[in-house]
Amino acid sequence: MNRNSKQGIARAGWLLWSLPAVAICCSGCHTPGYYAQAIKGQYQIVAHRQPIDKLIGDPRTPSGLREQLQLVQRLRAFAGEDLKLPINGHYLKFTDLHRPYVVWNVQAAPRFSLQPKTWWYPVVGSLDYRGFFSERAARDCARRVEARGFDVCVDGVDAYSTLGWFNDPVLSTFVNRPEPELAEILFHELGHQRLFAPGDTDFNEAYATTVGQEGARRWLRSEGNTNRYAEYVASLGRNDQFVHLIMNARQRLEAIYGDTLDENGNVKAAGKLPAPPDQLLREKQGVFDELRRDYARLKSGWGGYSGFDDWFGEEINNARLNTIANYYNYVPAFAQLLRLNGGDMEKFYGAVERLSAMPEEKRHLWLRELARGNSRQP
Repeated sequence: MNRNSKQGIARAGWLLWSLPAVAICCSGCHTPGYYAQAIKGQYQIVAHRQPIDKLIGDPRTPSGLREQLQLVQRLRAFAGEDLKLPINGHYLKFTDLHRPYVVWNVQAAPRFSLQPKTWWYPVVGSLDYRGFFSERAARDCARRVEARGFDVCVDGVDAYSTLGWFNDPVLSTFVNRPEPELAEILFHELGHQRLFAPGDTDFNEAYATTVGQEGARRWLRSEGNTNRYAEYVASLGRNDQFVHLIMNARQRLEAIYGDTLDENGNVKAAGKLPAPPDQLLREKQGVFDELRRDYARLKSGWGGYSGFDDWFGEEINNARLNTIANYYNYVPAFAQLLRLNGGDMEKFYGAVERLSAMPEEKRHLWLRELARGNSRQP
């Protein structure tokens, strides 16, 4: 999901692209060129890192960038001390990429199902997206996947975590974000450094989204800026309303497509289409048209806020809806888990770690129960 052009969904805006480039080996859109661009892209990030301390002390550094880097230093310290996140050697350096996004991700789903297409990666397992350091390469891949009968979505990504394979630098693609967003990005990505369940995109992203949002709230409260805190909480409220619209649309589509849940609680396509394709296409488009009308009604109560207009300005399809579900499907569950642990971050991480150690089927069952308000700890 694209953080730059989708301002209104900033909380959902950065996908994990977590593989060490030297270990990439997967199926679909897999050519020698893919491996070459991955290795080259990661190398360029590492090779062009500059120490933040040095940049701050350099009189040639633009004042705006210097201030943002100083903010990063404070956020980094807060992450380690107050949020108990593993800062280690992360975000001590800065890389200017001279482009708007660090990677472009391809996501796909069948035309008449919300079951995401997955790509397998070593170490981290199957994920719901395919990352490219080149927009052109991502769109070439998307065209090939689309030709096989899939809905596709290509989005620019501001930040990703390498899960400790490298010391992640601050990137020019997100360093100039407003303070609440910058805080959420750093805390989200450091959340991935603390804990990651191989092959479970929805679990990992909802967990990190919860860490990012809670961390940003705590940071703003610690700064004592009540106006900025109130603005951030209001933005989260709008985001929740937007997500609710998307999830409702997904439920209607699942019924139309005949989608079910597999043993792990993930969407599974029906073995046979429940109706002729022409009929399914009409019903599918009807859901999208209704979603746009619902958004217009919702937006009318926001006092002129239009931060989600760019999202609705793109083609809406199954793959694009999945980009929202990846991040928010289990956020209510993780929020409940944090409450059950009294807001104690260490206890929360311990509970999440116990969940991550469970078989996926049991893990997702726990999450669904937590989302319903179940008070049992895993």
